[in-house]
Amino acid sequence: MTLVTRLLQAHEISDADRVFRLAFGTFLGLPNPQDFMGDATYLEHRWHMDPSAAFAAEKAGRLVGSNVAVCWGSFGFFGPLSVHPDLWDHSIGQKLVAAVVDRLDEWGVTHAGLFTFARSPKHHALYQKFDFWPQHLTVVLAKAIAPGQTLADEARYTRLSEDQQAEALAAARALTHGLYDGLDLSREIEAIAAHNLGEVVLLWDEAGLAGFAVCHCGPQTEAGSDTCYIKFAAVRSGPQASQNFDRLVQQCEALASAENLTKLSAGVNTARVQAYRQMLAAGYRVELVGVAMERLPRSGHNRPEVFALDDWR
Repeated sequence: MTLVTRLLQAHEISDADRVFRLAFGTFLGLPNPQDFMGDATYLEHRWHMDPSAAFAAEKAGRLVGSNVAVCWGSFGFFGPLSVHPDLWDHSIGQKLVAAVVDRLDEWGVTHAGLFTFARSPKHHALYQKFDFWPQHLTVVLAKAIAPGQTLADEARYTRLSEDQQAEALAAARALTHGLYDGLDLSREIEAIAAHNLGEVVLLWDEAGLAGFAVCHCGPQTEAGSDTCYIKFAAVRSGPQASQNFDRLVQQCEALASAENLTKLSAGVNTARVQAYRQMLAAGYRVELVGVAMERLPRSGHNRPEVFALDDWR
């Protein structure tokens, strides 16, 4: 039967989510694969950010897989890639990767990557066919958060006026351009407010915006119940970057506490070795280890002098 690769439609998101959980839960050997990720979710808000970047695989009138490309300005990544376990090893994954790679090329990104299982040569071989190669490990860390902390309104993007939000968005764009030319988290920042996904934490100093963190909070986000997940965070380059990084992470902890969440989770590429070391020193412990696969020779914002958090899942 002919396989069709096409854009994912809004009414198919729940079907795609079921296949996603079944595929990953089966690969990981969970007793009930549908329990994978609990009440966290990826597909719905990624589809809303850009429906033209979400792809479905259909066979015999049935949705059997999906994949989503994400654009952060000059950098792009994709995932989660999932295929129904009954159809593994039928080249469906290759077709879904081809679709998102074409979209990344259409966007003209200068750096592209993905997160995958460090222990899976099968996954590595698939992505290497598209010129993505294993680079540094990416470590997802977490820490228990004590209750009773608060976060000031000026540190919360969603509590700013419309004009203040526009200024903060422009400042965030300038900050990330300083880390890698064209890196832009505007879509992620705007999605937080548009879809009630959590908060964008803002760190200010006398020079302006010193750092920011895009945080998902609670169920039906990428965090899940009781968790605050830092999807992306970065501080301005310069002599104060190390101290500002610690301050920004502390503000994220305050956000989690203020929102009555008990855990803060974040990923860091180990090429950013000082950021990784400071997370460990702050009491964060490893929950998951993956590998970043990147199209060479670009290293993007995965450099030792960059203080940033993300994991490209």
